[in-house]
Amino acid sequence: MQNLFSGVLTPVVTPFTDDLTPSSERLVAQCRWLLEQKVGLAIFGTNSEANSLSVEEKIDLMEALVDAGIDPARMMPGTGCCALTDSVRLTKRAVELGAGGVLMLPPFYYKGVPDDGLYRNYAEVIERVGSSDLRIYLYHIPPVAQVGLSHDLIERLVTAYPGTVVGIKDSSGDWENTKGMLDRQWDDFQVFAGSETFLLQTMQAGGAGCISATANVNPGAIHELYANWQSDKAPAMQDALDATRAIFQSYPMIPALKAAVAHWSGDDTWRMTRPPLEPLSDEARDALISELDASGFKIEGLAKTPVA
Repeated sequence: MQNLFSGVLTPVVTPFTDDLTPSSERLVAQCRWLLEQKVGLAIFGTNSEANSLSVEEKIDLMEALVDAGIDPARMMPGTGCCALTDSVRLTKRAVELGAGGVLMLPPFYYKGVPDDGLYRNYAEVIERVGSSDLRIYLYHIPPVAQVGLSHDLIERLVTAYPGTVVGIKDSSGDWENTKGMLDRQWDDFQVFAGSETFLLQTMQAGGAGCISATANVNPGAIHELYANWQSDKAPAMQDALDATRAIFQSYPMIPALKAAVAHWSGDDTWRMTRPPLEPLSDEARDALISELDASGFKIEGLAKTPVA
C-alpha cells in the first residue's frame, strides 16, 4: 500500500487573474514554495475557493501542476462535490494523475440526510472509481457544510473499505470530536486537525498532523511544531502559532491569506477572489499587514511569479 499522509498540509489558495480565470503559473509557484517548506498540498480545499471552481477547472489545474513537475504524491485534492458524477470524475482523474490521496466532502446541499445516504454516496464513488490506488481522507466541516460525518458512519466506511478510506480532516473546531475519533483507534486511520490550533493536542493524542488554512502563509513554523511536538518548547511554539492565526482570523480568512501572499510576493494579483467572496479593502489590507508587522511575522521566500 502506498504511503499515507502525515504532517502538515494546506488548502492552497487559488490565484485568479483580473478576469477571474485561475492562474496556473502562480499556483505552480506557490505549490513549489510550500513543498520547500515541507508542507503538503491539499488543493481545492475550503480556503482554495474550491466550490467556486468547476470540475473542468480543477482538472486543468491538477494537470498543470503535474506537468510542471509537482509531485502528485504530495497532493491531496478536494474531490467531494454535491453531484455524485462530479465527485467520481474528479476523483478518478486525481487517481490517474497519481495523487497521494483525495480529501472528500460529503454532498452538502441537502441537509438532515441520514448516515445511510452519506454511506451510499461514498460507496458509489469508491465502486465507480474502481481503483486500488484510491485513498480517501474524509472531510468533516459542519460549520460550513452543515452536513457532518458521525463516528458510526466513519467506522462503517473504514470497515467496508479498509485501505481506501484511510483518514479524516476534522474541521469541526470541537476538540472532543477529534479526540473521540482518535480514541476509536481505527486501524491505520489518519486523523488530521483542521487547524494548527489543535496540532499539539492532536499529536499528543496520536494524530497524524493538521490540514490548515494558515499553513499557506506560516508553513515553516507549523511544520516545526509538528516535527518537534515532543519538545519542551512545543507549548510555546503552539502559543506563537495561535497568536498568528488569531490575527488572520480577525479578518475574512481567504481574502486575508491572499492579501498576505500578495504583499510578501509583491504580486498584487494574488488579492483577487472569485465572487461571492470579496478581496480585502485597501484599508483592511493595510491594517492586516500592520498587525502582522507589529507581531514580527513575515513570509520569506515568496517572489513575484513571472507570468507569460
